Amino acid sequence: MGIKNRLIVMNFLQFFVWGAWLITIANYWFGTKHWSPTEFGAVFSTMGISSLFMPTLTGIIADRWINAEKLYGILHLFGGIALAALPYVDDSTVFISVVLVAMICYMPTIALMNSISYTILKNNNYDVIKVFPPIRVWGTIGFIVAMWVTNLSGFKATHHQFYIAAFAAIVLAVYSFTMPQCKPQNQGESGASLTETLGLNAFKLFKNSKMAMFFVFSMFLGAALQLTNMYGDLFLSEFKEIPQYADSFVVRYSTIIMSISQISETLFILAIPFFLKQFGIKKVMLISMVAWVLRFGLFAYGDPEGGLWMIILSCIIYGMAFDFFNISGSLFVETQCDASTRASAQGLFMMMTNGFGAILGSWLSGLLISIFFTNSEGKFVWMDIWNSFAIYSLVIAIFFAILFKHKHKPEELGKISH
Repeated sequence: MGIKNRLIVMNFLQFFVWGAWLITIANYWFGTKHWSPTEFGAVFSTMGISSLFMPTLTGIIADRWINAEKLYGILHLFGGIALAALPYVDDSTVFISVVLVAMICYMPTIALMNSISYTILKNNNYDVIKVFPPIRVWGTIGFIVAMWVTNLSGFKATHHQFYIAAFAAIVLAVYSFTMPQCKPQNQGESGASLTETLGLNAFKLFKNSKMAMFFVFSMFLGAALQLTNMYGDLFLSEFKEIPQYADSFVVRYSTIIMSISQISETLFILAIPFFLKQFGIKKVMLISMVAWVLRFGLFAYGDPEGGLWMIILSCIIYGMAFDFFNISGSLFVETQCDASTRASAQGLFMMMTNGFGAILGSWLSGLLISIFFTNSEGKFVWMDIWNSFAIYSLVIAIFFAILFKHKHKPEELGKISH
């Protein structure tokens, strides 16, 4: 098997592990275990907690002491064991703790996978910028395939979804040990300070008011990024409670409907260069925020029959909402920072969105839903939930448009492509 095909397999399995349970865990939590919505927020906050420190820590280990592909395999092995343990847990607090262990193992493997891919491609004299994106797309395809497998197998509300994910993780762990070696590049180096080693020097960017504003908005929008992953599949599945929708396509294949979001994500990536050139980074990020308003608002008024088009359109819009902020935000950081802090600044951007933002959104959404959007029968009031998320996103968009000052300079984007 050629090296590009081997990397395709690695990318595919990487996100297959995640896609097998991430979108459907709410069905298991609420539909099978009947645990509380307040605690459910903590399940998704485990990803944020892990993102705060694990990518940096494993990056240091891979740079100094252990081959990246071996560390990657070890993490997937222990992560797979944690996922396989979830079906045996009957206490919600213990369940959250085991998910946290799984996420501590899984979240840093995303960055490690990128690092391994870059190293192997460079060692084989490939143009990384040209060759890697088509390989990375297979990761999203893996996520989509896993969602389909979980749905079509009938496992979306059962513990079997964790077995599927665990099996894929352990297969990937074994597979990673067969990959070309990616040896530590900084063995024995001790010149960097602890602050530089941990990437903390990027925090000095907060002295710049524009960058500080950007990172604050990144955190607040990051709070919205996982909300439809948390509740979307459960929302569609609960239409079964309404007799006229009980046997609808949306109810039977809710996870497949949700996978349209990931398919859209792969397509909107291709549109980003055009939008950035035409409108600039600020307007593209603002478009993303407005897209989040539509993402939530269309869910609020959609249904499996006359409103099916709203559900489908919401899933299509997700690609714009997710990609336009994450990728254009990353490019903004790239244009505003010098080479000495660029890598650390990218890490800070991820920390604010997938770390602090994810924790804020996961915890707060669970709390608010439990207090304000659960009726006397213990059922979620979905229209009010989605409308509240839409209003939140609209407020963020308005304040961003007013407070964030940035003039479009096409030459800044030109620097990135060279």
